[in-house]
Amino acid sequence: MFDKRITLFCGHYGSGKTNIAVNAALKLSEEYKNIALADLDIVNPYFRTKDSSSMLSEKGIRLICSEYANSNVDIPALPAEIYAITDDKNLKSVVDIGGDDRGAYVLGRISEKIVSENDYDMLMVINSYRPLTRDAQSTMEVLNEIETAAKIKFTGLINNSNLGEETTPEDVLASLEYAQSVSKATGLPIVATTVKEELYEALLGKIENLFPLKLQEKIM
Repeated sequence: MFDKRITLFCGHYGSGKTNIAVNAALKLSEEYKNIALADLDIVNPYFRTKDSSSMLSEKGIRLICSEYANSNVDIPALPAEIYAITDDKNLKSVVDIGGDDRGAYVLGRISEKIVSENDYDMLMVINSYRPLTRDAQSTMEVLNEIETAAKIKFTGLINNSNLGEETTPEDVLASLEYAQSVSKATGLPIVATTVKEELYEALLGKIENLFPLKLQEKIM
């Protein structure tokens, strides 16, 4: 899981892609030394990877994000470090992309180099419990918009269907049919189904490729 040099996470607002990106970087840091987490979501100011900057630093993970993240200034600003993602071949990068086609345009700036190297996964984070992605058809519409803007094709799906703190094991199990329908419609494999750590043991053995999540704390 997440074995390519570059792993890109995309999804609509509320899909949970940022939290998954943080957890993926933390997981990779257990096996690799040169890890970077790049936050290219310059559209959504409310929930960013910088909220986990202290924890990432403790694990030796390099954080690439706007200098204005977690400030009262919210302007589209990309760090110059973004080019390390494509230029430093020794760097294993996890990338959090904006939540719609506008956010994905940012990725279009470096997509040609990513595709040329061909050592990446572009993963669509899907959530059946969000208004704009409740079924396969609506989810595919969002997916196609992001692909067009980012200029990169998706390679897999992450089923992150949840109801926040109220999520039960039954809620996760109920989402599997939805995830399978999106997989069938797109031809993309389900790379992982995510659950918060507290539900992991209850679902272990019932779902393939189960990935536990430590929930990111929001810095106020």
